[in-house]
Amino acid sequence: MMIKQQLFTSKGLWNAGAIILRVIAGLTIFKFGLELFADDKMNGYRDWLTDLHFPAPMLMAKLGKICELAGGVLLALGLFTRLAAIALIITMSVIAFVMGNSGILDADSSLLLLLIFLHFLFTGPGKWSLDHLLFERRKIQHPIKH
Repeated sequence: MMIKQQLFTSKGLWNAGAIILRVIAGLTIFKFGLELFADDKMNGYRDWLTDLHFPAPMLMAKLGKICELAGGVLLALGLFTRLAAIALIITMSVIAFVMGNSGILDADSSLLLLLIFLHFLFTGPGKWSLDHLLFERRKIQHPIKH
């Protein structure tokens, strides 16, 4: 009876379970951001963006990698999660739809990461995050009086 009640409900099994997704997605995108320090990779991205007629292709490539690097760390820590998610959503949208020509149903990793970042934009980082520790605890200790 207990298993049936747990499997056939809209309620989550573990409210803090999103931490696994947040940390793994953050570390994954951070790993891609490390390509900022690989000249051969960056030159390849510059050439690719040049072929796509992007303005300032090396600058754009570096900005994308900085977003991945910093956004990955922030997402994994759950710090300024929504701001990091916005930057990562923009980066992944360009990669998925402009550079990669992904369609909505393509199983491209950039599209899947985009969906994960959208999830954290809409739902927040969860209770096991620095955002919760820094911002939510303060609200509980010092409630706004009306």
